[in-house]
Amino acid sequence: MDVSSVKIGFIGFGNMASAMADGWIASGKVAPKSLCACAGRYEALVPRCDARGMRALPDAVAVVEASDVVVVAVKPYMIECVLAPLAEALMGKFVLSVAAGWDCEAYERVIPGTRHLSTVPNTPVAINEGVIACEKTSTLTDDDYELVYALLGLLGRAVEVETRLLPVAGTVGGCSPAFIAMVIEALADAAVKHGIPRATAYEMVSQMVAGTAKLQMATGMHPGAMKDAVCSPGGTTIRGVAELEASGMRSAFIRAIDAIEG
Repeated sequence: MDVSSVKIGFIGFGNMASAMADGWIASGKVAPKSLCACAGRYEALVPRCDARGMRALPDAVAVVEASDVVVVAVKPYMIECVLAPLAEALMGKFVLSVAAGWDCEAYERVIPGTRHLSTVPNTPVAINEGVIACEKTSTLTDDDYELVYALLGLLGRAVEVETRLLPVAGTVGGCSPAFIAMVIEALADAAVKHGIPRATAYEMVSQMVAGTAKLQMATGMHPGAMKDAVCSPGGTTIRGVAELEASGMRSAFIRAIDAIEG
């Protein structure tokens, strides 16, 4: 099955599901009419789907019937009660989970024998620049594997991790956009403090973050080497680096991940 012909249905249509739908539509490879969704509040779902050219369906049964790929995007605590009654209907489908805390073994207890993959994407999938952590262990067939990674590739970069690492991979990929947004805001505030208009400050800082990330990915350079390349002896940048080190910037990011992981 080609990505352009696959029918994708969302069970649950919150922020992450919406971001994925936006990314697939923006890719130009998945037609809006190939997407459908259901959600707890149908009256709120309809305008959100209409705005994207998608179909709003009344319940999960209708979504499964209309789809080749079923994206499970409800709250983790709801998954068992939502999917267990659908176990038989899901046998001919591919189930793509985006729910934190649900790995292959957990799905096998609820919908045994189905074809499923557990993932944790992040919100930049909306603009095809996301990272999607994918569990290495799955019940995919070879054909499923080819299709789903083609679909996920439209949203950004899919990265396989061992089951035991899926939670922290999801944390780093899924929570860190909030941290980077805080960095962008802080650097822009500093620019505004020194006279740069706020809109210009956001534009400059956001492009700097995007460009630095793309440079690292394009070259494979160690981030430390990238930092060293900008730091001239006795220069301005190394003075700023020293201040950030004194303020505990690195340990603050590490502690943030530690706090989430418990």
